[in-house]
Amino acid sequence: MLSIDAAAHSSRWRRRHPVDKAVLGLGLTVLAVSLPPWPGAALVLVTALVALLGPAGVPGRRLWRAYRVPLGFCVTGALTLLVQVGGPDGFVSPAPEGPLRAGELLLRTSAASLGVLLFAFTTPMSDLLPRLVRAGVPAPLVDVALVMYRMSFLLLDSVRRIGQAQAARLGHTTRAASWRSLGGLGATAFVRSFDRAARLQAGLAGRGYDGTLRVLVPEARVSVRFTAVSLLLLAALAAVALVLERPLS
Repeated sequence: MLSIDAAAHSSRWRRRHPVDKAVLGLGLTVLAVSLPPWPGAALVLVTALVALLGPAGVPGRRLWRAYRVPLGFCVTGALTLLVQVGGPDGFVSPAPEGPLRAGELLLRTSAASLGVLLFAFTTPMSDLLPRLVRAGVPAPLVDVALVMYRMSFLLLDSVRRIGQAQAARLGHTTRAASWRSLGGLGATAFVRSFDRAARLQAGLAGRGYDGTLRVLVPEARVSVRFTAVSLLLLAALAAVALVLERPLS
């Protein structure tokens, strides 16, 4: 099981309706993008961190493992604003106000990423996808997403088992052996994925599949109190950011 999905299943907000968590998590993401970087995005970043590590109960180490990947993209994107190509100072030269623009972009993107992670770390996909049908998403599209979601775990488990078997047979002792093992791993995983897909199709056909996958969805109701508090928090963040708005320097 993926680390984020495992954390979502053990989250303190696991039993809350996805709408509750979407209002807070995705609302923070919208504020991070729309409010001034300073202090708006900074306030959003701190709020998302407090919610993740506090009420949501996400372990800090697990959050860092997931956050460092989008954070790396955020830093990479911000670094490109430090230089400009062409101009009187040469082919590559420092960009005017480059550090300022890079800092603003880094604040926005890192805060927005935490808002998305707040929703991901508290909402398992198995709770979210079946409810999309009630929201108007076509049922066949949701069924395909459910199957792909399930197959991804099976594929990752197969890759892990094949890698362990290769390592036990000294398949990574040299660079050449590692390349051969990598090729064998890719070929075997490819064949196994098609075999699992064929068996899944046969199993569905044998159970009278009529175009809709029926799964049990945990009972949950939208909490008016939680949603109202989330909206008040978002409104307060927006108000404070607009009152304290000033350029980042």
